Amino acid sequence: PEDTRDAAQARARSAPAPVTDVAKLCVCDLLVAQCDVNCCCDPDCSADDFSLFTTCSVPVVTGDSRLCSQKAAVYSLDVEANPPERIFNLVDQVNPNIFCIHATNYKQALYLKSPEIPTPENFDRLLDEYGGATFSAEPDSWDLDAETENPPDANETYRYEYGVPVQTEDAFLRLPSPVVSSWCSDANPAGFLVNQATKCIRSVSVEKCDSIQALSMLFYINSSILAVSMIENSHKAEIVNITVQSIIFQSLNGMRTLLNSSDVLRLPMVLGELCINAVLGVNYHITYTDTGEIIEAAAAFVLGAISKEALSIEQSFEISFTQENTQPVPLSGNPGYVVGLPVRAGFRPQGYPFPAEFLFAPLALSSSKHSQLTILQSTSTQDCLAAQGARAPVLFGYNMISGCKLRITAAMKCQPLAQTLLDVLKGQSFPEYVASFGNSQAQDVLDWVPITQLHISEQVKSSCQIPVSLGIEVKWTKYGSLVNPQARIVNVTATITTTTLKQLPSGRERIIPVTSSVVFTDISSPAEPGYKAWPTINIKLPFDFFYPFV
Repeated sequence: PEDTRDAAQARARSAPAPVTDVAKLCVCDLLVAQCDVNCCCDPDCSADDFSLFTTCSVPVVTGDSRLCSQKAAVYSLDVEANPPERIFNLVDQVNPNIFCIHATNYKQALYLKSPEIPTPENFDRLLDEYGGATFSAEPDSWDLDAETENPPDANETYRYEYGVPVQTEDAFLRLPSPVVSSWCSDANPAGFLVNQATKCIRSVSVEKCDSIQALSMLFYINSSILAVSMIENSHKAEIVNITVQSIIFQSLNGMRTLLNSSDVLRLPMVLGELCINAVLGVNYHITYTDTGEIIEAAAAFVLGAISKEALSIEQSFEISFTQENTQPVPLSGNPGYVVGLPVRAGFRPQGYPFPAEFLFAPLALSSSKHSQLTILQSTSTQDCLAAQGARAPVLFGYNMISGCKLRITAAMKCQPLAQTLLDVLKGQSFPEYVASFGNSQAQDVLDWVPITQLHISEQVKSSCQIPVSLGIEVKWTKYGSLVNPQARIVNVTATITTTTLKQLPSGRERIIPVTSSVVFTDISSPAEPGYKAWPTINIKLPFDFFYPFV
């Protein structure tokens, strides 16, 4: 009918509102809160930065190339201007392909949802659901009128992104920290997914401690957190109240006691020549979903007493983030490893049809069945049998060597002795994989490097070979931007060296040294011949240039 054809043409002329704002996309923005060189779409770059650019590394930014029509952000440099400046244009781009997507109306495809990790319990169900040649989506989710009912501009709601300040009803979540000096500044916002730990000095007066806001628990929990980051209409956002998780009281001599009840709000008050219930430390813990929405917020307090003689106190603050339905795991970098932090290792669970998930934890002293990559820890006695349970963590970038001595008698049997020495060198359970990055997640299989195990033995025909050394070589490389390279592990080799044990005469003894070592090797390739490094300025600063700072 004529009216149906006219309606179809009208719908074709009015393209749906774009889901992705290409003006806010920037694939070359690698550094947080810093300008990336030649990245013309980096929002952290100023006009002065653009004047130093030589080209735009990403000249065109688009969304999904399969759309019939979409916006494209075009970046270029006007080198003839003085100084050179960046040119930005937002143009309409039409897909010439006759097979293209007119409307992105499948809501479930508009955001990233973490897939269900296969386990021995749900593998058969997932295989039945997704194992065929095709599988269907929910037909109710396909609605051509969804765009008109809920236009994107109806509510300016944005999920939290990495580094965005955690917003509250009045401003943002405060995480006091030292700025220029060691004194506390309350103007430091807590960034989403940015784990921080700070210490600073606070000026106090016992006579007025009950009126100093920074010493009260209310100062840190009285503002509710916004579940999502809001641009406008913040009063309509869902809020998350900060609950008190625990309260620890610290006495004047430093002894700490966990209080039984954390429901009672303890405010600072003057008691004789003391100020009690003053906040000495706050530890925030934020729980978020995989779509960037905050659902829980808790704070653990350390309260203490301040004597009349004290003119200032040291306060400590910490914040950590944990995704919903996941176990919090300490990281060793984000993303690259940090020198001095533990190398993370793990195992592939038994019974999996493929390595879909790893059980991992940071390297540490552990006697559990999931022990981590550790080396023998030297003891004062240097006795290998006494040091069998002592392990030392492997720290990234630290070359280490340790050892012990084994006294062998004629009564010792070869096979039990060899197994005992192997347990001393490798521990109770040697890991199978090492995380390539400091923040590698268990479900990201490609982020885990298998440990190659080698055995070197003497070319002598003997019925008894015992291990005497374990050498671990960790090869790593600098990954990412040359301005801010990240340490990435690419290969790990564990080499066991054995020696021949000859039968001793009765009554004779022999002492054998047993050693463990770890070596980190940087295999980063040098810069390409055509790469132009930043210029070096050799100048001598005056001796008082940084006065009064050291």
